[in-house]
Order: sequence, then C-alpha cells, then structure tokens
Amino acid sequence: MKRGITRSVAGILLWILAETAISLPSYAQTRRPPLAPPLDPSQVPSDPTRIPTTPSSPTITPPLPTRIQPPTSQQDVGNYQPNNAYTLGAGDIVRVDIFDTPELVLDPRYTVLLDGSLNLPWIGSISVQGLTLAQAAEIISQRYGRFIRNPVITVNLLAPRPLKVGIIGEVNRPGSYIISVISNEVTQTSLNQRTSAEGGNQWPTVSKAIQTASGITELADIRNIRIRRLQPMGGEEVVTVDLWKFLREGDLSQDVLLRDGDSIVIPTATTFDAAEATKIALSNFSPDRITVSVVGEVEAPGAVQLRPNTTLNQAVLTAGGFRSGRAVRGVDLIRLNPDGSVTKRRIKLDLAQSLNQDSNPPLHNNDIIVVRRNFFAKVGDFMDVGIVPFDRGIGLFNLIRDLFPSSDGE
Repeated sequence: MKRGITRSVAGILLWILAETAISLPSYAQTRRPPLAPPLDPSQVPSDPTRIPTTPSSPTITPPLPTRIQPPTSQQDVGNYQPNNAYTLGAGDIVRVDIFDTPELVLDPRYTVLLDGSLNLPWIGSISVQGLTLAQAAEIISQRYGRFIRNPVITVNLLAPRPLKVGIIGEVNRPGSYIISVISNEVTQTSLNQRTSAEGGNQWPTVSKAIQTASGITELADIRNIRIRRLQPMGGEEVVTVDLWKFLREGDLSQDVLLRDGDSIVIPTATTFDAAEATKIALSNFSPDRITVSVVGEVEAPGAVQLRPNTTLNQAVLTAGGFRSGRAVRGVDLIRLNPDGSVTKRRIKLDLAQSLNQDSNPPLHNNDIIVVRRNFFAKVGDFMDVGIVPFDRGIGLFNLIRDLFPSSDGE
C-alpha cells in the first residue's frame, strides 16, 4: 500500500516536469519588437540643437507684506484722517458684559492696570494695552471660548484715563501736563465725540492744552502749531493746526482732539499783523491778563493789569496819563527777555498812533514803561529840595547831568 502511494506521487512530478519542458521552447520562439539600431557616430551633430520647449508662464511671487509706517511729514489738518477708534491704556475703567451667561457674574467696573492688563474671572490676566474696544472684546471672547460655547462679549468704556501731553514753545508755562477728560459714564466713545447724551463729556483739545499752559505768548505763531503723535506700530505722525483759521472762520476741525502722549509745539511768529494780534488777544487761548509796570511821570504809577497785546499808549492812559507839565513824550520801554537778557527802547510817544511796532508797540508780560521828566520838572524838583551842600548830597557834575541829559527824546 505504501509503495503504491509513492509511485503515484512520483508520477505526478514527472508529468509537471514534462509540461514545463514543452512550454519553454514555445516562449522562446515568441517574436519581440526589434530594438532600434545604434546611431552611426558620423551622424551625430557636433553642436546638438536644443529641442525648443514652450516657455512656461513666470511664477509671480507675491510681495512680502510691508509694515505700514505712519507719515512723518507735516500735513494740514484739513487733509488729516485720524484713526478715530479709542485705544485702551493704563487707568481706563471699562465694563465687560457676557450675554446669556447667568452663571458668570462680572464686576460692573474693571480698571486697566499699569501693565495694560485686565484681571477677569476664569481667564485671569489678559493684555488690552493699545487695543480698541472691539479688539479687546474679540480677544476676551477667544479666551472665554474655552469655557463658554460661542460667547458674546462687549467691552464699554466707562471712564477714560487722564491724558498726558507735552506743550512747548511760545506758551507762558511750557511743560508736561495731565489733562483730565471731563466725562460721565461713556457707553460708546470715539475721538470724534465731544459730548454725550448726558451732556457731560468733553475731550481735551489743542486750545484746552494751551489754556492749561497759561496761554500763548505775544510771539506765538498760531497758524503753524504742530502736534507730534506717536503711532501704535511705531514712528511719529506730525499734524499742522491753524488756530487762526479757527478764529477767523469758526473751523472747529482745527481745534484737534488730543490723545495720550501728544506733544504740542507752538513756534515763534516771523511776521506781525496788528489786526490779527488784536483778535488773538481776545481769544480764550490767550492769557486773561498781563502785568505791566508804568513808572515815572504818570498820575498813578505802579503795576497795571492789561489784556494781552495791549499797546503802549493804552498802558500809559491806564496809569492815569502824563502828569501835567512834567512828562516828556519820549518814554523808555524795558523788556525782560526769556533768556534773561534785558532790552531797552526809547520811543517817542504819539497818542494818535494805532497799534504798530515802531511808535505804539504791543506790550508783553512784565514790561516796564518809564515816563521821564522834562527839563522844567527837573528844575522844579531841584528848587523844591533847595540848595543842598555838595558834600552831603548832589555834586555839581550830577546836577548838570540831570538837568541837561545828552540823550534825545526831550
């Protein structure tokens, strides 16, 4: 039995080998496609021509985004388009509302801390420095999105922070000032907003800052006031303001609303216009009064309070006018300059003259007017005193010098 099984297996193996041997010759006789003959080296060109290809369209590389820089050149406020959105900073008081979330009770007021952050429930400290109200609401919504599905959050400004501004140039008290925003609760604030429905909000303007600095001087050029403003992305923006246009035409856009960190530069005027000086003296950004001392041969010598740009004639008349028969028409105008120097001018007074720089100039704060005596007043004063021994009082030389001065203007 076992031998029969072995023979059967051997038979099967022999059959398989026979079939394989028969199929191999038939495969070898199958025709294959002829191969290309090799090229003759003499037929190969020495300078092969490159096969022309269709040029592909050039790949356009988009330009890298550039950082937008604010303009640094001066521009007229009439062409100035400010970003009116209020940006948050240290000291602002805001209200954060989350709708349809009764389980989360927020405080009614949050103060932006010195580092520009808010400390809110669940999410802790979050920076809002330099963000608008809408941007702050968006970033707070993202943080609360980890706890609340589709949160709806609003941020409202209740009390804006005081503004820190600098003012230099032709003002009576240049320096850095903290100007408070006069406001009640604000629910929607932008720099275009001057008053609210409650009537209590007033944003500081250029004229308000000038008033805080005790007003402009008599030499101020109010046509070319510059506001230097730092930008959130860096750089500086300079805006030129013409307050004379504001006075002449009532153009309120010239009285620009200030922002925290602004610097105001008031240049010195290079020309003088009498009519313009008179109108500026009556404006609210000029000081209310200047102090001028009138001494000598006037009826009421002493310090007098005058309006800015008051003329020399008006000052003398305010002091009671000339003492009858004793004064000369030539007066001395002594001026204390900001650099500490003193200038003295001899002016021949003419009460018929209008405001002008030569014979009836506008006065500055702390000017001194000296109305001198004439020859007859000097002689009379000497006679009233009497003959005084020269060794006790007036020497002969001093007496002659007083009676016959060499200066002009008598």
